[in-house]
Parts: sequence; C-alpha cells; structure tokens
Amino acid sequence: MCGIVGVISKTPVNQLIYDALLLLQHRGQDAAGIVTMLGTKCFMHKARGMVRDVFRTRNMRGLPGAVGLGQVRYPTAGNAYSEEEAQPFYVNAPFGIVLVHNGNLTNAQALQRELFDVDRRHINTGSDTEVLINVLAHEIEQAARNLPLTSEELFKAVSAVHQRVRGSYAVVALIAGYGLLAFRDPFGIRPLCFGEAHTDEGRTVMVASESVAIEGTGHRLLRDVAPGEAVFVDLEGGVHTRQCADRPTLNPCMFEFVYLARPDSVMDGVSVYQARLNLGVTLAQRLISTMPPSEIDVVIPIPESSRPSAMQLAQRIGKPYREGFVKNRYVGRTFIMPGQGMRKKSVRQKLNAIATEFKGRNVLLVDDSIVRGTTSKEIVQMAREAGARKVYMASAAPPVRFPNVYGIDMPTREELIAHGRTIEEIRQFIGADALIYQDVAAMKKVVAELNPKLDGFDASCFDGHYVTGDISMADVDAMASLRAGQGDEEEGDRSRLALQSSEAV
Repeated sequence: MCGIVGVISKTPVNQLIYDALLLLQHRGQDAAGIVTMLGTKCFMHKARGMVRDVFRTRNMRGLPGAVGLGQVRYPTAGNAYSEEEAQPFYVNAPFGIVLVHNGNLTNAQALQRELFDVDRRHINTGSDTEVLINVLAHEIEQAARNLPLTSEELFKAVSAVHQRVRGSYAVVALIAGYGLLAFRDPFGIRPLCFGEAHTDEGRTVMVASESVAIEGTGHRLLRDVAPGEAVFVDLEGGVHTRQCADRPTLNPCMFEFVYLARPDSVMDGVSVYQARLNLGVTLAQRLISTMPPSEIDVVIPIPESSRPSAMQLAQRIGKPYREGFVKNRYVGRTFIMPGQGMRKKSVRQKLNAIATEFKGRNVLLVDDSIVRGTTSKEIVQMAREAGARKVYMASAAPPVRFPNVYGIDMPTREELIAHGRTIEEIRQFIGADALIYQDVAAMKKVVAELNPKLDGFDASCFDGHYVTGDISMADVDAMASLRAGQGDEEEGDRSRLALQSSEAV
C-alpha cells in the first residue's frame, strides 16, 4: 500500500504535490518522494520518513516546474530500509520516464529475469517498481516508431504492459516533453482517480490514489480510472483515455474499505465512511445472534478506523457509545511496523485508556480488523487494567486467514492469528471474554450494495480467493520466503547503521 499523485499544471506544482502527499500520509509512512519536470529536465528529492520530515524549504526550492509526481511509501516488496527503493523511479531511455506505483507485482522475479535476458535492461534494486518502470519503458520504445510520441502509441504500450505484468498496480508516470500517463491493473485492485481545477493561469489535472487528495487540494473529482484503462494528460492539460485491457473487471481491495483508506474518500463509487457504517450494521446482527446485548454496558472503539462501525453497532443494540482510548497521533500504524516486539511496545505508546469509561463495566471493544492479534491482546489487557469487569471484542472485518499478495504487508500465514485457529483459540490468545467476527458474505454484500457496478472484491485475506487467478498457496509461500530473506538483509542494514552510529559517537 502506497499513496501516489501526479499533476499537470500551468503553475509550479511542488507545493501542490506536497499538500496532496500530506493528505495521503496514512497510505505510507516509511518514505516519501517528489519529482518535478522543467522542460525535459527532472528534479527529484526522496528519503525515508514522513512527508513533513523529508521535505524542507531547501528541498522544495529545488523542485521547479509545472509537472510532477509524488509518493508516500509503505513497502511490501524489496528492502524497506533502503532509500534507493523510495519512489519515484527514473529511467533515461526512451524519452526520460519517471514513475510512481501503488501495488505489488506477483511475477516481479520472472519479469526481472526477462528484462535482463530478453529486453537487455538491468535492475539495480529489489523493488518491483523498478521492474515496472523498465517494462513500461521497453514497451514505449517498442511502440514509438516515429517522433513525436502519440497517445495512441502510449496506449499500445500500456496494453503490452497488461499482457506482461501480473498482480496489482496503480501507476502514474511522467514522460519528459510529453505529459502524464496513468493506468490501473485490469482487476482494479488498487485505487486511482483523477480530477481538475481551473484557474486564471489555465487547467490543472491531478491523478491520485484517493479522492481526498484531489478534493482536499481544491480540485473537482471527475471519476475513477477504470480497471485496465490508461489516461494520458498532455502538457496543455488535455485528457485522452483508452481501455487497454481485454477483459477488465472491477474488484477493489476490500481492506481499503475496512482499514486502509481515509473515511472521507470515495473509491470506485463507494463512500468509505458509509461502507464502515454498513459493516457496523452487519456486525451488530452478528453480535445479537452470538450473545445478549444486555450483557454489554458500553461500546468503545479502538481508534480510529473502527469508529463508524462502532457507532452504528452501538445504535443498533441500544447501548451507549464512548471514547475509551486516547490515541497518540505521532505513533505509526502498528500492524505495518517491522517485528512483533516493535508492534507490542508501540501499542502502549499509541493508546492510553480513560479509566472512568472502563471501571466496573462490561465493555465491548470494536476494532476494524484483527491481523496478528498482538495489538488486540495488549488492548484487552489495557481495558482490564483500567478496571473493566468484562472485556468483549468485536471485529468489523472477518478473520484474516490468508496472506495478501496485492500490496498489504501480510507476508506469511504463520503471522496471522486466525490462520489455523478456531475463534475460541483466538479468543483465548487475546484474553477476551467473548470474540465476535464479521461474516465474509455479509461484508461483501453490504459494501457491494453501495455500487451495483462492482464486479466483486479482492477479499483474499479473508476468503483465500486471489482474483487475478494466477496465485496458489505455493506461490504465496514462495513470496513469503523471498520477503523473509529481504527482511534478514534489512536487519543487517540496521545493525550496520547502528554500529556506524555508535562508532561516530
């Protein structure tokens, strides 16, 4: 999961891209990058860290031009600690191309070998984004027979990319001297939308992962990029579109609606906030069939994604809704933090209980999902320490039983608390007095009702069905082994950095 943005304008775009990345910060907290173009020359700055830490005044001054891209990174492939793998990526032939990508290529290793053996292109990092930009560059080179490059040739290149690449990908690329190219995988797994603004200077077109980045920067949302579609924006702001996939279907990632996206975003015609409200309704129905609501004194959400579901559930069962935890907003998301020890420590830094809301009460804690179980276990214990008489736990999402290979960091089955365990075994692990999960079919039904044009969902982490149709459990295990090997390399990088730091002291 990453957040990406691209802009074509008539005025400098560095501040606009920076503002958009702030609105997408929840999608990636590991690294950030911006590239701009002035004529055909690129200016880039990227580094590890949050947007506000990566970009200082001197960095912003070094990003001139009215065309640009930005990305916030949450790594799912490659070495998470390497600044070299922060995006954007750049290749100088043909034309000079810069690219940002949200998703995960499931055939990246095969493509890397193919690029070297057949296309004669060298890959320097473990990032699938570098693989993707080289595939795109090769296909543009094959399609571009004459100059100037045309939108038709770009659409032909994207069609060829769809034929070669597997997995999930939402892409925005800049082509020096020509404009901005955006496209989305044929299954529409990762989100991408575009909008516009009109000023005295002319038209500005923005492409971004979520509508909140477009509307929050004063643009008008036009629509989502369709699965398999390519959108080319020329340097004058003209928009050209073409469906480049043979049999596209719309199957957005369900975890976006459950947890990842901002609640004020609209994705593929679905309000994220309304989706979470609907999940609260079905979760209430599940709870009522499991235990008497009379046993519950108060409903308390675990900040922040679970709040809409918790409010709706409380209303449906006729119990008071209370805020029982205060969140420290300066601690990152725990389930994407490296290592269980780091996650466990972070929970106590991230949340603090308001004891008066727990003391002597039977509390129902509502979370958006339970992934590894470590956070839930710590939170249940915090509620007991705050004086709760009984602690019940409800998850607005079904049990996460399978790894996600399309851009969410759930690399191994063994890490998932629900894999191979019964609900009762999970309840015992987290220490709750009762545990209620969302139903998979009900979840799909209530979100699908918000847009009848959806063909389905990627809900693979819940149901084990990988919508691209080319993933087996053997593939999942192979990806996990590769990821583990990269993690060992990353730990080595950290150890070396710590040694260098201590030597410097």
